[in-house]
Amino acid sequence: MTQVAEVNHTMSNEQQSSIGEQELATGYHESMVAEDDEDYSAGPVPIQQLVGNGITPQDIKKLKEAGFHTVESIAYTPKRHIVTVKGISEQKADKLLMEASKLVPLGFTTATEFHQRRSELICLTTGSKQLDTLLGGGIETGAITEVFGEFRTGKSQLCHTLAVTCQLPIDNGGGEGKCLYIDTEGTFRPIRLVAIARRFGLDENETLDNVAYARAYNADHQLQLLHQAASMMTESRFSLLIVDSIMALYRTDYSGRGELSARQMHVAKFMRTLQRLADEFGIAVVITNQVVAQVDGGAIFNPDPKKPIGGNIVAHSSTTRLYFKKAKGANRICKIYDSPCLAESETVFALGQGGVIDPSDETEAAEDE
Repeated sequence: MTQVAEVNHTMSNEQQSSIGEQELATGYHESMVAEDDEDYSAGPVPIQQLVGNGITPQDIKKLKEAGFHTVESIAYTPKRHIVTVKGISEQKADKLLMEASKLVPLGFTTATEFHQRRSELICLTTGSKQLDTLLGGGIETGAITEVFGEFRTGKSQLCHTLAVTCQLPIDNGGGEGKCLYIDTEGTFRPIRLVAIARRFGLDENETLDNVAYARAYNADHQLQLLHQAASMMTESRFSLLIVDSIMALYRTDYSGRGELSARQMHVAKFMRTLQRLADEFGIAVVITNQVVAQVDGGAIFNPDPKKPIGGNIVAHSSTTRLYFKKAKGANRICKIYDSPCLAESETVFALGQGGVIDPSDETEAAEDE
């Protein structure tokens, strides 16, 4: 003890300070690891938890290859879809569903408990305070938000802004997670993320690394990318999934009324997969959509005859629908087109070098989309 005391006594102040900093850093790192473990345990249940009671690791491997990566994905899927997986019999599907129901609550709950869970949901800031206020705090997680409008109304710019803000701390309006970005029209520009990251004080390289980008080339590929997204979300924390835009490829892959039924069935499957991912991982899903001019008799009495494409399938699958319109200069108008909890109203926002901003910030506003 005497020798140790003498050594500590002879140690310089700089050395002691260095050791103290190392201990502090080590303690901070351990606390971050503990927080990550806690967040992981509160997230979706890994599908490996189903091993046992007649379910083998080989069965889990087959399910993963078919796009099932969590217990929730099994619990939320109809039995007739599970039995289509190669090597999964009807009896095995029954066992999978029975074991999944033990780990994932699927029964009734009180409105009080559900209200408590809803109050704990986070919203992602859009970059505009006025737009956030209109949306009740921002883009809702665990739900699908559809943004539709003509070209140059700010749809893609909102997507670029959200791809950055979703990485912010929760206290700053973010989701502390990465972003998955599916681009169907080739409008994704990383340079925009760099400018937006500077606005929010984020490291440019880290911001780009936290965005997983994929270009979809046809409707089938677009759906396949969602299966890859599910696998990625089990390995890392994501808070946002963007599809820009959802119907662009369907308009070219399916033509004429003869293929309308097949197109809508494919769209329904895609939207159902999006909702499943939102339910499983609690992420925010944002999709953009195009509009078409209404040419029936009702257009005569409608001051704005444009309507989103996709029909009732997209309309019923989207939780919140936002209508973007052009205004003067860099200003744009956002109207609540449909929402289960938001009143039909509208607000004005602007587009600038830093993405979506408030119109009052005239120093950044620019005619840019």
